[in-house]
Amino acid sequence: MVFPTSSIASFHKVLRRFRRNRRGAAAIEFALVAPIFFALLFAIIETALVFFAGQLLETATQDSARMILTGQAQQGSYTQQQFTNYVCTQTQVSVLFDCNKISIDVQSYPSFSNVTINNQIDSSGNFINNMQYNPGGAGDIVVVRLFYQWPIYVTGLGYNIANLSGSKRLLVATAAFKNEPY
Repeated sequence: MVFPTSSIASFHKVLRRFRRNRRGAAAIEFALVAPIFFALLFAIIETALVFFAGQLLETATQDSARMILTGQAQQGSYTQQQFTNYVCTQTQVSVLFDCNKISIDVQSYPSFSNVTINNQIDSSGNFINNMQYNPGGAGDIVVVRLFYQWPIYVTGLGYNIANLSGSKRLLVATAAFKNEPY
């Protein structure tokens, strides 16, 4: 099919106008850069939240371990549930955490050389919940550990800091000390 020269000239004219027009260039550039920008932004925010939650868990562990260190938990005959309630009510842990999902492990040892810290994540990426509560007596070595399975949301964008199955990260806070002679 033969095109008339006037239609070819008008086509070239439209093409030149399109090439000179830059009004939509910023929108197209933003559309190309936006997914990478937002993925990076969300990854930074999530990482910051995980670090903040870890620090809050560390603070709660140190504050609640003092209850055992000074012998108040032993003299008050605290059970594991009472100690868990103490952690949730007397520390700021309920700001970020669901207290029903915090796992607390308290174990006592005769000396620091006998302390063994086991990994609470199995080979399949599941949390091993074998928590004990043994605050020991005066002069005993005690290890208090708090665990929380923090949900991770940004994993679909290629950034994955989860160490548990189900897109969760196990936050762990530990305090090791020798009980005072109360």
